[in-house]
Amino acid sequence: MRKVFTLLAASLLVISTACSSGNSTAPGGSAAAPSGDQPVTITIVDKDLQPDDPLLKGIEAGMKAEGKNVKLQLVPVQSGTYSEKLGLLLQSGNIPDLIYFQGGDYQFAVTQKILEDLTPYIEKSTHVKASMNPYNQERTKNYPYLVWLSPTSSSVPVVRQDWFDKTASGKELLVNPTVDNYYNFFKELKEKNGAKFAYTTAGTLDELDATFGQAFGLTSTWLKGEDGKYAFGKTTSFEKDKLEFYAKLYKDGLLDPEFLTKKWDTKEKAFYDGQAGVIAGTQGKVIDLYNTKSTSQNGATAKVMPLPPAKGKGQGYTPVDVSKESRGFAIAKTAKNKEMAFAVLEYLASPKGQLLDKLGIEGDQYTVVDNKIKLTAKSAEWYPRFVESTVNFKPEFDPSTPYLSEPAAKSLDMMSKLSKKDNSFIIPAELAAKWDACNALYKEFAANVVTGKKTIADFDQFVQAWNAAGGKEMTDYANQTIK
Repeated sequence: MRKVFTLLAASLLVISTACSSGNSTAPGGSAAAPSGDQPVTITIVDKDLQPDDPLLKGIEAGMKAEGKNVKLQLVPVQSGTYSEKLGLLLQSGNIPDLIYFQGGDYQFAVTQKILEDLTPYIEKSTHVKASMNPYNQERTKNYPYLVWLSPTSSSVPVVRQDWFDKTASGKELLVNPTVDNYYNFFKELKEKNGAKFAYTTAGTLDELDATFGQAFGLTSTWLKGEDGKYAFGKTTSFEKDKLEFYAKLYKDGLLDPEFLTKKWDTKEKAFYDGQAGVIAGTQGKVIDLYNTKSTSQNGATAKVMPLPPAKGKGQGYTPVDVSKESRGFAIAKTAKNKEMAFAVLEYLASPKGQLLDKLGIEGDQYTVVDNKIKLTAKSAEWYPRFVESTVNFKPEFDPSTPYLSEPAAKSLDMMSKLSKKDNSFIIPAELAAKWDACNALYKEFAANVVTGKKTIADFDQFVQAWNAAGGKEMTDYANQTIK
């Protein structure tokens, strides 16, 4: 039966701490061993899982074959914004053993202290530890409550190869990807291919920033000035220059005039339908998806081609935040069998577990012929829910159905070579509301500048408003925190 904890919210901390002390099963404990033939029930909440999900049955069967008899019981969460509905579930006292967070974890980890420190589990692990990249390792060191075995999530711009080949400026762009060369490329790309605009994005400027931010000098979230003090990059002259360039793209018809109202699906549709020449997506599997859909709709020559970040004062995709994982799996301190809960993650990071999580069910999403994996047409419907990382994923695929297409693999390689750590940090609870207000103020101002409702002449006024909204306090905190 599902373990439902009907705790009073006011006593949540006291009771959960008591549960943790009374049922401690740190690595090396004996609580993970099933009693007889009875499986150990592990409750789990994850917005991407369904009660009849074959992945759950596959995990149970795979772990049982390895001597760990587990029953995974999915805890439902109300529809709506996942982080908010999950927060309400946990505040009610219904605390699953394994919890997938997509934001909103800080209050439960640090304020309410109901999430387990995963450090000893990871240290004793074989497969989880082997599947972590250096950024994962640093994030869990700084914030040991979430584990997320995924490549660094950032945006890489892609263009259709056939459209790129029609341009003369494209070759120069690859050799020397300056901001000016990007502008010339965008202009020719639109003119030569009959596109409505060169670049589209979904609602924000973040994807443009991934390509152009560092070229304008925004090489980290907080920039050190000549006085040795840090300032928020988006309040500096570098941001001013960047927004001026974006406004030029918009005015000249190179940036989608409807980018503020675009959603991810309409953004992608504009690309597949030939309205936009360039879009950005998360490196790896998302780029793989773009490639599959582009070629299926427009032919084999329409495969996607990853583009480099612009080069200027700096070069690189969006600096990588290592303060904490932005999402991932946690184990509740109230879990009666924490070691078995972690064993689920360990199995999924193992070679057999990764085959299941990444590829699906043998005979359905893939077959094995001559010891090589051949993906079926159904494989396009499957995606990893636990382990997106390819750090420790080395099976041999049939050349006709690689796990990642050439553009997707190249995007991962480019991201790895052209990434660096950021100096961002975890925002303390007492400053979180002000930080949100500052970010909202920036997004509104930036959108207004790009679309022509405001001009760069209003930048100093924006900075004053940003400081008044809490930015000054954030800047003071940054100068105390960044070492």
